Amino acid sequence: MATIAFIGLGIMGAPMAGHLVRAGHRVVGYNRSRGPVDKLIESGGEGASSVAEAVRDADVIITIVPDSPDVQDVALNEDGIYANAKQGAIHVDMSSIRPDVSVQLAEAGKKAGIRVVDAPVSGGEAGAKEAKLSIMVGAERADFDEVKPILEAMGSTIVLVGPPGSGQTVKAANQLIVAGNYELVAEAIVFLRAYGVDTEAALKVLAGGLAGSAVLDRKGASMLAGQFEPGFRIDLHHKDMGIVLDAARAKEVVIPLGAVTAQLIAALRAQGDGGLDHSALLRGVERLSGQKVSGQ
Repeated sequence: MATIAFIGLGIMGAPMAGHLVRAGHRVVGYNRSRGPVDKLIESGGEGASSVAEAVRDADVIITIVPDSPDVQDVALNEDGIYANAKQGAIHVDMSSIRPDVSVQLAEAGKKAGIRVVDAPVSGGEAGAKEAKLSIMVGAERADFDEVKPILEAMGSTIVLVGPPGSGQTVKAANQLIVAGNYELVAEAIVFLRAYGVDTEAALKVLAGGLAGSAVLDRKGASMLAGQFEPGFRIDLHHKDMGIVLDAARAKEVVIPLGAVTAQLIAALRAQGDGGLDHSALLRGVERLSGQKVSGQ
């Protein structure tokens, strides 16, 4: 069993840290707001009042925070991970950030005697709660082998996809596919409703064929019901689509459908829906079609 510092106890991080506690690890949590730390303590974990305190005795440090600057802050500042963790510790960043930043962190960690692994996740809040996340890992093989048993407490699909930075590249591709899937499901729902079709029955039969997807399985019913409580916010998917577009441009890859979907997400955010789940793309299609907006 390892001593694990867990930094970032939000929608995803809190249940993930809980799984590690139940697996028997010593988990020391830190979060900018204190409430989630207290909940972790109630479930058998421990709390810290700073990043430096959380990582001091840790064998493994897990971070899952919103964006690249947040990871850089907790990793690189004087009160952060690399200045305070013990030599040989492994930093597993499970945030969704820019691939080039992950590479930079790996280089900075190496200089500080810290091994760095990028391990972003897919599966949303439900996957986090059920410990069924898909985890795409960029790491050296030896580091991957060492942390894999820990990752298995939080996910059901754990794959090494290449050296540091590779996990974030695969996550960017994941977010591209997920965004497009949500948009097309949203368009299909509005289309079906316009023709008076039984949409619940329609989604059921669509999910059983080639059009089936995890989006239909997990979010079809809530989209029909106009329920958009955030499992993954539009604001965060907007950030991720920026990563996708920048990374594609850097390699001169053309992603026309991805670019359009990114604009639709940006528009939804500009209309005040940034705090809703990304399945709220349905609301954008409804607005464009001049229809009543779900959830209002």
